[in-house]
Amino acid sequence: MPVIVVANPKGGVGKSTLSTNIAGCLAAQGKAVMLGDIDRQQSSRIWLGLRPASAPPVQTWDVTHDNIFRPPKGTSHVVLDTPAGLHGTRLDEVMKLADKIVVPLQPSIFDIHATHDFIKQIQSHKSVHKHARNVQIGIVGMRMKEGTISADQLRSFLAQLDVPVLGWLRDTQNYIHLAARGLTLWDVAPSRVERDLEQWQPVVDWLTS
Repeated sequence: MPVIVVANPKGGVGKSTLSTNIAGCLAAQGKAVMLGDIDRQQSSRIWLGLRPASAPPVQTWDVTHDNIFRPPKGTSHVVLDTPAGLHGTRLDEVMKLADKIVVPLQPSIFDIHATHDFIKQIQSHKSVHKHARNVQIGIVGMRMKEGTISADQLRSFLAQLDVPVLGWLRDTQNYIHLAARGLTLWDVAPSRVERDLEQWQPVVDWLTS
C-alpha cells in the first residue's frame, strides 16, 4: 500500500491543495484512496466533509473503539497531509511510513530557506538510519507566476538541489473554487482545467511510477 506524504515545515505553502488533488487524482483512476489529515488545522478533513457523494470516493481514517487510527479496509493508496513544523520525532514517525514525500514550495525566500533545511533533514535521516525505508523525495513548485523575479529565484535554488522537481503549478483560482466544493481538477470537465492538468502530468507520472 503506497503511502504518499505531503510535507513542508512552513505553513501556507499549499500542502492541503496538493494533498487533496493527489487524492482526487488517484480516486479518479479508480484507486481506493485514504486521505489522512495529521495537520492541526484539519484543512483536508474539512475538504472531505465538502466532497459530494457523486465524486469518486476518498476515505478518511477508521477509528477503532480504543481510539486507534487506521486506513479503512481495502485501502490501496494513502495520502497524508502533514502539519507545519514537522521535525524530530514526528518526522521520524512519518519517515517510517512514507514511500514518497512530496514537498510543495512557493517562490518565497522564507519558504526556500525553510525547505532547504527540511530536505537536508530528510536526507540526513536516510543516511543515519541504515534500515530506513528507501523514501523518494520530489518537489512541486506552487503558485508560480512565470516571468517574475521570485519564480526565477526559485528555479535557481532548485537547480542546486539533488532532488527532482516534479512540476510547476501556476497561481490560479481554479484550486480555490474547486476546494470550496470538495472537488479537484479531476472531478470537472477536462476542458475547464486543461492547462492545469498538463502541469500536473509529470507529477502524476512520478506518483504512480
